[in-house]
Amino acid sequence: MNEISLFDKRLLQEASSSDEEFSSFVKRRLAGEPVAKIIGKKGFWKGDFIVSKDVLDPRPDSETLIEAVLGKFSDKEETLRILDLGTGSGCLILSLLGEYKSAAGVGIDISEKAIEIAKKNAHTERVQFIQHDMTKDLSDLGKFDIMISNPPYIPTAEIQTLDKDVKDYDPLIALNGGTDGLDFYRALAKQHLAPHLFIEIGKDQEKQIIPLFETEGWQFVQSWKDLGGITRVLYFKD
Repeated sequence: MNEISLFDKRLLQEASSSDEEFSSFVKRRLAGEPVAKIIGKKGFWKGDFIVSKDVLDPRPDSETLIEAVLGKFSDKEETLRILDLGTGSGCLILSLLGEYKSAAGVGIDISEKAIEIAKKNAHTERVQFIQHDMTKDLSDLGKFDIMISNPPYIPTAEIQTLDKDVKDYDPLIALNGGTDGLDFYRALAKQHLAPHLFIEIGKDQEKQIIPLFETEGWQFVQSWKDLGGITRVLYFKD
């Protein structure tokens, strides 16, 4: 990277406490480190979320999932129970709880460090963050109204082709979806803990994921495209 944008410079300057720290931030950005990882926070939906090298940076494409849930559950006073599988920073479930003031939820992640970040982001007692493997039996968590997930979905061989700010600074565990990118969807399809399921997917993966879930008894209902016109979220009923 030969230069950084004026917007990035402004964010780095606002986050720095001295000229020396600002200079250090600029050098890190020029080396390819994302601004969010440098300043330790990233804007998503209606808030800022603490991030680190241990969690995936929240991305605008993931806001499609928030919009999808809001579109299907328009009553914001509804007392929903929401389960977030692979919660990372907690940005998805915490954004939804910010919209549904009577809702409560649980976010799980296999990474202990990710759970620590999610807990720091939680400014509500209506959520629990628990270290748990989403590919294992989750029946001990109870029943929910909605399940959401943005699981790892990059095929292993493609990770090295990703942009430097992703492959070098986002945690591999949050990117690697196995040989074909579908390992975690196979596991999710077996988790019948809620009648409604919203999942984020990668480009063109719907062609494989929809029949995969239908084989496990789910009914495909609707899909949503992100701002780039790529199918990003799928909605299933159990």
